[in-house]
Amino acid sequence: MAGLGAWSLAGAALFILLLPRSLEQCGHISLSAPVVRLGGPITASCIISQNCSHLGTGLQIVWKLEAELQPGTRQQHLPNGTLQSTITVPHLNHSRALLSCCLHWGNSLQILDQAELQAGYPPATPHNLSCLMNLTTNSLICQWEPGPDPYLSTSFTLKSFKSRGNCQTQEDSNPDCVPEDGQSRCSIPRKHLQLYQKMGIWVQAKNALGTSVSPKLCLVPMDVVKVEPPTLWALEPSPEVAPPQPGCLRLRWEIWKPSLHIEQKCELRHQPLHRETSWDLVRTLPFRTLQYEMCGLLPSTAYALQVRCTRWRLPGHWSDWSPSLELTTTQRAPIVRLDTWWRQRQLDPRTVDVQLFWKPVPLEEDSGKIQGYLVSWRPSDQAGADPTLCNTTELNCTFQLPSEAREVVLEAYNTAGTSHPTPVVFLERGGLPVGRLHTMARDPHSLWVSWEPPSPQPQGYVIEWGLSPPSPSSSPKTWRIEHNGSIAGTLLQENIRPFQLYEITVTPLYQDTQGPSQNIYAYSQEMAPSHGPELHLKHIGKTWAQLEWVPEAPELGKSPLTHYTIFWTNAQDQSFSTVLNASSHSFVLHDLEPSSLYHVHLMAASQAWATNSTSLTLMTLALEESQLHILLGLFGLLVLLICLCGAALLCCRPSRKNPLWPSVPDPAHSSLGSWVPTITAEETFQLPSLRDPGMPPITKITVLEEEEKKPGPWESNESSGTCGLPTLVQAYVLQGDPRVPSTQPQPQSGTSDQVLYVQVLGSPTSPGPGHYLRCDSTQPLLGGLTPSPKSYENLWFQTSPLGTPEALVPNPEDDCIFEPLLDFPLLQGLRVSGVEGLGGF
Repeated sequence: MAGLGAWSLAGAALFILLLPRSLEQCGHISLSAPVVRLGGPITASCIISQNCSHLGTGLQIVWKLEAELQPGTRQQHLPNGTLQSTITVPHLNHSRALLSCCLHWGNSLQILDQAELQAGYPPATPHNLSCLMNLTTNSLICQWEPGPDPYLSTSFTLKSFKSRGNCQTQEDSNPDCVPEDGQSRCSIPRKHLQLYQKMGIWVQAKNALGTSVSPKLCLVPMDVVKVEPPTLWALEPSPEVAPPQPGCLRLRWEIWKPSLHIEQKCELRHQPLHRETSWDLVRTLPFRTLQYEMCGLLPSTAYALQVRCTRWRLPGHWSDWSPSLELTTTQRAPIVRLDTWWRQRQLDPRTVDVQLFWKPVPLEEDSGKIQGYLVSWRPSDQAGADPTLCNTTELNCTFQLPSEAREVVLEAYNTAGTSHPTPVVFLERGGLPVGRLHTMARDPHSLWVSWEPPSPQPQGYVIEWGLSPPSPSSSPKTWRIEHNGSIAGTLLQENIRPFQLYEITVTPLYQDTQGPSQNIYAYSQEMAPSHGPELHLKHIGKTWAQLEWVPEAPELGKSPLTHYTIFWTNAQDQSFSTVLNASSHSFVLHDLEPSSLYHVHLMAASQAWATNSTSLTLMTLALEESQLHILLGLFGLLVLLICLCGAALLCCRPSRKNPLWPSVPDPAHSSLGSWVPTITAEETFQLPSLRDPGMPPITKITVLEEEEKKPGPWESNESSGTCGLPTLVQAYVLQGDPRVPSTQPQPQSGTSDQVLYVQVLGSPTSPGPGHYLRCDSTQPLLGGLTPSPKSYENLWFQTSPLGTPEALVPNPEDDCIFEPLLDFPLLQGLRVSGVEGLGGF
């Protein structure tokens, strides 16, 4: 900072140690308002007094709201010598926040002063004000709802006054009632009340941003009295009073003693226990009665009962519901219909063994609880006798009767009485049986059984079903009666298990007889075959194998087969499969490899499941030696035929003659443009001349190596006009663009468009300088001589060292001129690396 430069190091260090203590007295924050509305602006200023002049000049005050730096500060020096910094927070969105005034010192911020900001809303208007006169505490208890949280500390006050009118005029004010912190209720004691005089009551809410009051409540304390709930008791039975009827309850209640002087009316509600039902309300309880008998309930059922009371003929509030009283209604005699069925067995000529079965069918929603069954026999010759044959809680009974007995009586009973007696008449057999009995499994736990009703139509049917054959551990047969004789089928769902064989019996019932019984057997769900057929190998060859199997006999309760699937795998784990119908008994595997191992597997499938059979391993036969020789011979003939066809194709096509070496034409009787191969643009290259920089580029070089034999005498070919060089390298250097084909024959006289050529002699392996041979052909090498020959023309046009032209005249005794290679100007710019016979090029 400015002003600190002149300080000594020791003085600066001492100041830093004393800085925090000295800054505590320097800054002070003043706020425009300590509490503002949430989201509203607030302005704060921080003043550094004159006592802090030791801080020097150039001070910069920084503001922080919580942990965030705040921009937009304004700093100025006041006339009294103090430094003031002002900041305005446009939107204070924190209900509580800490504002700090800081000063830059070194590399940190030093806090000068802090102030806590609060923001919120004015208090909401309290609503739902209600009051109750509690006779237990003898006070008026009022409660209200405070409304939304204003985020500020808010105080509530319950205010009241006495009035003789409609609370429009105020007579006496009662002391304010202040509730406890966090409570929304307050009690006015009895000493400040006039029980039968009107009072005006309201609630006032106040915080730092404002005050609000609830609407006034005008009431008489005794008109809002709330009595305590009574105590509910069960009415004890007495000898003088008859027991309650079935489905009835007797109860009584006691009024709370402090409210005995108040006439009250009460309500009762009840609800069956252990059932998800709502409460039923009884409003017609008689006045001035403290006991009541309630009927119309379910017999032998436990109920919960509650009662509440209020002032009668005067205004008041209902008391709370009393604690629940649990009572059980009395029973009623069973109201049921008993369906019966029996089986008889003749023990001797005078005694019959009877097994009686029955099923109770309730006739009402609550037919009463059954505690047991009673079977009795009334002989025709003993009117007064009623011997008991069975007294059981089961649904069947076995007893013995005389052969002449034709009827017994069955009853259901409980503590309230017995049901109407059901006569059981043992019918004789007669009539027609049902026809075309058929059954079908709907699912694993049901069976549909149908039949053709006989004629005349019976009154009903008895259907019996059970496991076949019955086991000692299995339950007895299940049965039921169909009382509608016109039906032709029914669904059996009781005691049906999957994969079990059941015997089903249908017996028609007529007026006084029963028809013959018809039986049928059925599975509730068919199972898959227990095992698949065994696979056998019948015949085998080199590339095929014939398999066969014997189908399994149909099994009772097993689902019939629908198809077979054959799988086979070779030694390379390649799998193959095919599907056959259920009537197939054999199959031939084709396209097998000779002398190979195969694994074959057969799977039998039905609608219920699939079953695997045993696996079979087989090996195909190997090829014979004669067959192997025939195959090798055929293969050799095929290869020979292919070679002959290729040779014929190569020799017969003219374009394919001499494909292994190039054909060099006679330069005297052919045009170079007709046999020189086409040169692409990428093959063109230029070699600079050693003597003439303006020399045209050499565009194509063809080198033919000589044969490795001794050169013979040179022979001249008069017909061709060229020198015979059978063993020397021939090279052709062409000028111009060889890519342009020549369509016209070469003229015999020298012209400006003649093709220039020369034969170069030499060997890349023999030492010594190379030579060129200019042939004496009908085509001249050059045209007419110009007065000023160029540097790339023949050497006889070049000047001698003395400056005179010197022509190289050929020897008239020779047909060709044989000179060193360096004398030919067109090859002076050519350098062939690795060829020593070209004279150092």
